[in-house]
This record gives sequence, C-alpha cells and structure tokens, in this order.
Amino acid sequence: MNAPTGLDTLLPEIDHRHLDWLEEEAIFVLREVAASFERPALLFSGGKDSCVVLRLAEKAFKTRAADGAFRGRLPFPLLHVDTGHNFPEVIEFRDRRVAEMGERLVVAHLEDSIARGTVRLAQPLESRNGHQSVTLLEAIDEHRFDCLIGGARRDEEKARAKERIFSHRDSFGQWQPKEQRPELWTLFNTRIRPGEHFRCFPISNWTELDVWLYIARENIPLPPMYYAHERQVMRRKGLLVPLTEVTPPEGDETVETALVRFRTVGDMTCTCPVESPARNASEVVAETLTVTVSERGATRMDDRTSDASMERRKKEGYF
Repeated sequence: MNAPTGLDTLLPEIDHRHLDWLEEEAIFVLREVAASFERPALLFSGGKDSCVVLRLAEKAFKTRAADGAFRGRLPFPLLHVDTGHNFPEVIEFRDRRVAEMGERLVVAHLEDSIARGTVRLAQPLESRNGHQSVTLLEAIDEHRFDCLIGGARRDEEKARAKERIFSHRDSFGQWQPKEQRPELWTLFNTRIRPGEHFRCFPISNWTELDVWLYIARENIPLPPMYYAHERQVMRRKGLLVPLTEVTPPEGDETVETALVRFRTVGDMTCTCPVESPARNASEVVAETLTVTVSERGATRMDDRTSDASMERRKKEGYF
C-alpha cells in the first residue's frame, strides 16, 4: 500500500508559478475597470473570494511599503448587500477589515427593500439569498454604479462557467447568456448604453485551490469560520445545517456539536459547513487537493433546488 504523504512534504512540491500569471491577469483586469468606467465598485462581503480580490486591488492601485503595508486609497468604494441573515462573524470581520484599510464601504440593506415593499417574503425565516438581486439593483440605481467587481469563479457552478470576465447586464440588470461579448486576445468591449452596467470578475480563471494557495502565500486575513472550529449543527439532506436563530431544528432533528469549517459563506439560511480538521490555510490547501465536489455543490442549499437555480437567479440580476 502507498504510505500517506505528509503535509510538510506535499505543500513545498506544489508549483506556485501559475499564481503569478493569475495575479497578473487579475491586476490587468482591475486596471481596465478603473480606466473604462466612471463609477465602479468592488463587491466585498468578507468572504474568501472577495478578500482575494481586495488584496489584488491593493496590489493594482496602492504602494506597498517596506513593512508590507499598503499605502493609498482604492479608486472605487466597496459595496456589500446585507441580507440581515449574514453570519455575525463575517459582518464583524468586514467592518474591522474596512476600518483597517480606511476605505469607503457602502452597505445596501435588504431590510430597507422589505420596508419599501420591493421585496416580499413568504415567511420570516425563508432564505433571503435570492432576494439580494433586488437590493443590489436598487443600490446600483441609487449610486449610479456602472461596473461591479466581484469574486465569482467559473469553477464554482455550471452557470458561472458561462460567464465572461466582463459580464454585460441590460437596462433591467439582467444577464443574458446569448448576448455576452467575445473576449478574444484579452480585448474587452466595455461600451454600455444608458441604464446598463457591467459585472467584472477578475478571478474568473481561478479555482478553489488557486484561491487557497494565494491566501496561504499572501497571508490574507479571513473570518475565523473558514477554519476548523466547533459548531452546533443538524444533519439535513446530506448537509450540515448550522444551528442559528434563523435555522432552528426541524421535526425530530438532533443537534450535535461537530468540528467544521466553511468553504464559502453567505446567507445563514442556505450556507452549510463541512466537517474538517483544517485549522490554517496550508491545511485547507491539502484538504482541497482531495475534494471531488465543488464548494457550492457541497455547501449551498439554494443551489440544490434545481440544476438551473443559479442561472435563473443570475438572469434576475444576481451576482
């Protein structure tokens, strides 16, 4: 039988040179956004992908001092759509990270959309994830954003794989797969008519493994829930549902304490952790090398409603 390979032996043998190419491409894309649009914004939720894009934006537009700190300001604000059902740890991390950087954060609250009557919930504890589209489009209209920079990747989900790096949205904020523009030879057509806008995804060509390798290499801070910790959960339909005020036990479900981490974070009502002992980025890298299910497929209840659930949400204006 083959002896197991130790973590200390495995990680140094991983070739990181491709990260330099991915980083260079992402920085080029971010600078294209700044040059092509008047009022862009960077979507920042505190999740790992948005933290990576934020670090890339720092490298693209700031000066790095001898102590490793970045000096200067980004040429665009940060934007977060707060559903009201976000994990408290993520909101605390978001606010602390923005304060450390001294950047401007625009928060669009889904609760405000509910108060305006533009979002109506069937019942108080239903998932608000899909309703974010309405709040996001309202924020775009209020602040006149013409390009939103996001951390979506093509390996996340089948609908994401259809996405261009510069994703055109029509005057209704909708994504039409058949009307996306070609991007041959890294030439981007960023022209828009009044009322239209773009979503830009600088890390489209990255994988989950690339993201974790970059987090480990750059020592990027993340919310602690991305690493192994004990949490009360319920086992439901093959997923571990975290016990929260908006996700109580159903029927005769048993609450247990498990050692888990989150592969992705989002609305508490639809985001689940996975069992894992990985307590730092290097251990997550080693674990990611062995997974066979995408992070959304393994952790997101809203993507299991149908094979086309993500594509339907994207056509309605979702990230």
